[in-house]
Amino acid sequence: MKADLHIHTSYSHDSASSPKEMVKAALSKGIKCIAITDHNEIKGAAEAIRFASDKPILIIPGIEIKSGEGDILGLGIKKLIPRGLSARETIKEIKRLGGIAIIPHPFAFNNNFKGNLKNLIDYIDGIEVLNASVFGKGNQKASEFAQKYNLPFIAASDAHSPRFVGKAYLEIPGNNLSVEEIFKEIKNRNVKIRGGEASFFEKAIDHSMRNIIKIFNLCANGKKRKI
Repeated sequence: MKADLHIHTSYSHDSASSPKEMVKAALSKGIKCIAITDHNEIKGAAEAIRFASDKPILIIPGIEIKSGEGDILGLGIKKLIPRGLSARETIKEIKRLGGIAIIPHPFAFNNNFKGNLKNLIDYIDGIEVLNASVFGKGNQKASEFAQKYNLPFIAASDAHSPRFVGKAYLEIPGNNLSVEEIFKEIKNRNVKIRGGEASFFEKAIDHSMRNIIKIFNLCANGKKRKI
């Protein structure tokens, strides 16, 4: 079962792609499970679940939360978690809501985790060791860290547009797995990394588009407040 567990939609401030577009992209590429993890928002996941209800794909609801030390993925989350909490408080909330806590792109030079990951080893459920959108040696450092501390891991696209969906993903033994079964296989490290990083050119275009969308949304929100 192919699973891409880090995907953004237009409910994130830096994506213009609808949940429907991202689900369709996954289906077209043979991805059987995706996690919608919008920035500090859960509406995109709910919309994707509704759209995919009659389709051969599993949607895991999630959220990418901006904690005081950096981003944390909450997989299996259907409720908002406040941003700005400490990393430990954020992880505690994720688990209270029945989810698992993953640190995404922990060593990405432009979006790294500011806290001390060593202090969270006993609290997190894993780290992202392959992110298709990361520049530099961030993925290599994440992989080395996971191996050193024997941590569970995921690989994901961090897609903000349909073309990035499935660039990197997990291969999980079995078919038609439930969310709980997928989480169990991740925790047991019974998963394989597949895909790889996008090319430098693809990354450059993708991040440029994210910044343009982010600026557009900031300007649009500013106009709304004035009105």
